[in-house]
Amino acid sequence: MAPLTPHWDQPSHPDIQEVIINKHEFTSKSLSKISLPPFGLYAKMDFPPCTLAEAPTYATVQCGKNKHLNLNSDLLYINHSCEPSLIFDTTSLNILAGPNGLRPGEELTFFYPSTEWDMAQPFDCLCGKPTCRGRIGGAKEMAKAQLEGVWLNGHIHELLEDRDSRKVGLGKETESGNDSSTAEEKSPLTKMAPSEDVTAQALRDALTHAEKVVEAAKTALRTYLKSTTLPSCNAREDQKINNGGAVTLEASDPGGVVADVTLAAGLKRRGPTSRELSGEMGGDTILATGH
Repeated sequence: MAPLTPHWDQPSHPDIQEVIINKHEFTSKSLSKISLPPFGLYAKMDFPPCTLAEAPTYATVQCGKNKHLNLNSDLLYINHSCEPSLIFDTTSLNILAGPNGLRPGEELTFFYPSTEWDMAQPFDCLCGKPTCRGRIGGAKEMAKAQLEGVWLNGHIHELLEDRDSRKVGLGKETESGNDSSTAEEKSPLTKMAPSEDVTAQALRDALTHAEKVVEAAKTALRTYLKSTTLPSCNAREDQKINNGGAVTLEASDPGGVVADVTLAAGLKRRGPTSRELSGEMGGDTILATGH
């Protein structure tokens, strides 16, 4: 596969990303220049503008069942990791900090199967983490257990459900061929159970992930509010406790502007974790000179 020559102005994200280019394949990497709370916004994929790719390559990011994006920026140099520091949300085109937040100097990584169904250039993960998945070729060939504990895009969830439904259908056809009379005796509810179970499990997984996201966001909000002080010069603060256990702080300035901040009680639980590797989407990219 021909190497990709960067056609964009470099560096494309100088304020937030440090790109380290190495001569050996799959050893280039990116480091964060900023710190972020869990699930904080790191970058938008639409700046510089992404474009739809005619066909998937090792340098594209999948954004739908049959859609792929050219990043057109140094975001291409973000490696794969089994415990990633970033989340690529291709629905909103947002790149978010992972459940552990982000620190300056931390390597920028994301979980490739969270966007990629069937990768054009599979590789062996060398991260050495306890959660390492080994061979990375997209979510298509990965078992359900291998995808637990990491954030996945909506199109990956849909493709996994389609795959599992087909497997259930093939199992029914085989069973029917072996014993048609037994299959005819099964009730409609029994026949539908496996498919329903797949759907129910997918919804349970989505709910569990959503709960973790909410709890991590609560933790980040609580940390932020603790580090923020309300205006004290010529201001008044009224604390009100309502029957629901929420605390409302009201601050007013000489101009009569009132800021209400409601702190929901019970921000106690926390969210999940992630991973890392040396193969990256732009691994054999040629560094453009003369920029």
